[in-house]
Amino acid sequence: QVQLVESGGGLVQAGGSLTLSCTVSRGIFAIDLMGWYRQVPGQRRELVAQIISRQSNSPDYADSAKGRFTISRDNTKNTVYLRMDSLKPEDTGVYYCKTVLRLRYDDPPGMYWGQGTQVTVSL
Repeated sequence: QVQLVESGGGLVQAGGSLTLSCTVSRGIFAIDLMGWYRQVPGQRRELVAQIISRQSNSPDYADSAKGRFTISRDNTKNTVYLRMDSLKPEDTGVYYCKTVLRLRYDDPPGMYWGQGTQVTVSL
């Protein structure tokens, strides 16, 4: 069973910074994608940032995250980070880690989600 262990959420004032981390809990063959999504009550989960291995690990960002957030991966630790700077109240929400990975070399890719971590940005 694959689990994604998230940490780093919390309460921060506008203009502050937080760094989220997400670690795959077991050994795997390959990670095809790692990313972060945000969800607020009553709305769909939306992409914040992701790194896709087939795209040479070039990150993709939502327009709202460009210039303020930085996603990075540590392949030795199967961990993805989201550094969030210049936070705004509208960044508030539950942040979910997502990964697409293969457990063994002959497995099809599977998608997994973390449990979510709350980020609250106050004025």
